Amino acid sequence: MMSHLIQAINTNKEDTSLRAIVLSAKGNVFSAGHNLKELQSSTGIDQHKLVFQKATELMKSIVQSPVPVIAKVNGFATAAGCQLVATCDLVVCSDTSKFSTPGANFGIFCSTPGIAVGRCVPKSRAMYMLFTGLPLTAQEAYDSGLVTKVAPADQLDEEVDKIVESIKHKSRSVIALGKQFYYKQIDLSLLEAYDLGENIMVENINMNDGQEGIKSFVEKRKANWNHK
Repeated sequence: MMSHLIQAINTNKEDTSLRAIVLSAKGNVFSAGHNLKELQSSTGIDQHKLVFQKATELMKSIVQSPVPVIAKVNGFATAAGCQLVATCDLVVCSDTSKFSTPGANFGIFCSTPGIAVGRCVPKSRAMYMLFTGLPLTAQEAYDSGLVTKVAPADQLDEEVDKIVESIKHKSRSVIALGKQFYYKQIDLSLLEAYDLGENIMVENINMNDGQEGIKSFVEKRKANWNHK
């Protein structure tokens, strides 16, 4: 499953017609995370390493994708499934969805899920999830910053479509530059981030689509992006 997701995320990623990626699932579970049967001692430590290396590759693929990756969640997202959600750029969920990191219940602390979750929600909420394994409701996840939007299940597609449609009206190259910069600056100090930000703004302005955006604003017309 992780290999298929990595392949899907990276396929045609340089194609300018690709504007966003939506991850969704069928049934009442978005993702339950790793299959613990694959992590028994009988499968061997090399297999265990492979599982978590593949998971890291998947998370990096999402972050490094030039287009926004959106999680459309309608159900449970637990453990590495919650990590997957937290790694996505945007998260739209149904009002009955739940999110948890219950690994400690089974003797495996959700360390790698905590990397993604801990970068989305406040420390006290992350620790609550990691130590207790108790799930957050959709509203609690929204209030904590884990989720972007909450909608009734029958309006979930509509909410995702609104977001995708809005993204499609922007320059792909500008969105890609902005996404790359966001993840780069988030781990810098405030002053370092501003130094880098100055250069990125100048680079952005001098891109073809940067100048086209300025001209369209000045001339009060719709921008004609080339997305390159």
